[in-house]
Amino acid sequence: MGKLVFVTGGARSGKSHFAEILAHRHPGRVCYIATAVIADEEMARRVTLHRHRRPAHWSTFECHAGLAAGLIQAAQDHDLLLVDCLTLYLARFLPADLPQDTELPGEVEEKIQRQIDEEVDVILTTVRRIAADVIIVSNEVGSGLVPPYPTGRLFRDTMGYANQVLAREADWAYVVIAGMPLDLKALRASAMPW
Repeated sequence: MGKLVFVTGGARSGKSHFAEILAHRHPGRVCYIATAVIADEEMARRVTLHRHRRPAHWSTFECHAGLAAGLIQAAQDHDLLLVDCLTLYLARFLPADLPQDTELPGEVEEKIQRQIDEEVDVILTTVRRIAADVIIVSNEVGSGLVPPYPTGRLFRDTMGYANQVLAREADWAYVVIAGMPLDLKALRASAMPW
């Protein structure tokens, strides 16, 4: 069973760069698991920047289907799997036809939350079953502006819960702020006032 490292932070905080530093330090064969879907020029530029930063000897696996299946496949030939990023992957669970400007029915919100919770459970179960170490990068989306539309707020809340689970279950958990990684497990409260 490999180790799980969770890295989170805001947009352009340096979280991917820090995860790549961790991967560089790993003694084994590295596979970068890319979850982005290139839908516009901005995303294409971001993906190009990430590609240029990676060493040529790292493998890249583009995750177009289930992340758990991708982890299993990549773990057959690699010792470290770097997933960048969970946020883009879980965004796929939001139906494309959700209205942006109207409240969602409660049952729709509950269904989406349940699907994402189940997917996070499957990912964690898979990580604990494979031999490779895994670094998962995720956005700390709740630290920014409150989205002005219901679907955005649902996704923010859903990612917040997913990040809580991953940080709690990870062997190491970091938040990157202004390029500075902070060890969440070392910083957490060790005692409560009452």
